[in-house]
Amino acid sequence: MKQIVFLNRFFRPDESATSQLVSDLAFHLAGTGYDVHAIASRQRYDDPRADLAALETIRGVTIHRIATTRFGRAMLIGRGLDYLSFYALVRRKLDQVARPGAIVVAKTDPPMLGAVAMRAGAARRYLLVNWLQDLYPEVAMRLGVPFMNGMLGARLLRLRDASLEAAAANVAIGERMAANLRRLGVPEDRIRVIPNWCEDETVQPTPDQGAALRRAWDLEGRFVVGYSGNLGRAHEFETVLGAARLLSSEAGIAFLVVGSGPKIEELARRVAELRLQALFRFMPYQVEETLTEALSVPDLHWISLKPELEGLIVPSKFYRIAAVGRPMLIIGAGDGELGTLVRRHDCGFVVEPGNAKAVADLLTRLAGEPQSLRAMGKAARALLDAQFSRARALEGWRKLIGELASTVAREAVT
Repeated sequence: MKQIVFLNRFFRPDESATSQLVSDLAFHLAGTGYDVHAIASRQRYDDPRADLAALETIRGVTIHRIATTRFGRAMLIGRGLDYLSFYALVRRKLDQVARPGAIVVAKTDPPMLGAVAMRAGAARRYLLVNWLQDLYPEVAMRLGVPFMNGMLGARLLRLRDASLEAAAANVAIGERMAANLRRLGVPEDRIRVIPNWCEDETVQPTPDQGAALRRAWDLEGRFVVGYSGNLGRAHEFETVLGAARLLSSEAGIAFLVVGSGPKIEELARRVAELRLQALFRFMPYQVEETLTEALSVPDLHWISLKPELEGLIVPSKFYRIAAVGRPMLIIGAGDGELGTLVRRHDCGFVVEPGNAKAVADLLTRLAGEPQSLRAMGKAARALLDAQFSRARALEGWRKLIGELASTVAREAVT
């Protein structure tokens, strides 16, 4: 039985975005007859003090968890130490778990995990697949992370490029990311574009979805602009905050922010300083059981990505928003991955960062156009069904893994 080993810092029962994706794929492949393993930390994304089981089996996947440091995401130094301890321990665990000829799929949490797997793979003779949720160290360089634009960054680039070259396949989650891989010299036959996904079979738009939370959160009768998930260094909120200042007298408009993290805490502080509390609602992360309802509350969702990060990151919240049939406001590059999609398929709007007046004018207009918003929401769902369904993504992965397994089998015979 062909062995597949996934590497990612988080796995079920953790419910973070990377965990949901890798767990879903692992469970799917286990269900088709592969011997599937996952190596992860014992933490949860939102709870570094969690102590998940060191070894357990969930839905046919054997999960091996390693005891890393537990500083969490609050400070950059602590997060870096968590990364380093994971790097140090994952190589040893991989040597214990992976058999010769295994297919090892390395995600990018922590960044550049594929480089660690590459070094182990040279000795253990397995095939490496880089599942690229982002491109590091370019992301860190463009965000101005200390020391990344000098010798350290150059060294990391060489190491990362070596891992791309060593991999049997490099899976990009967007066309712009794939184009960057080509510019880096990765051969076309080792690049696959398989977008992320959500559970669109069970997440469906329904007319009254979100009504109960609207009442509970005192949002009935208002035009709601929502943000859901992590608000981090790759995103900005100044444009929306500037629009809120311009709309401070508009009692019929509200901004709903569902999630947590330093940037959301910073936004909440700024809202308080500017005395805009009447326009904003801040709610914690929602558990899986209420997430669909929470995503259905807004009339329009706001997604942010700094333009300099186009081709390096694709915001995965796009898929669930489309699944519940809501239109989107992209605060980012007009020619970016998501910006191009929403314009081409008429399921949202794009505003360049910094243009707060354009956002304020747009929201004022849309508040009086519910039929137009519903039509764009239907177009978003239609786009998901046509191009970004879970079934389509899993079939892409099944085909790739099957091809690699056949390659290993042929080489074993010869």
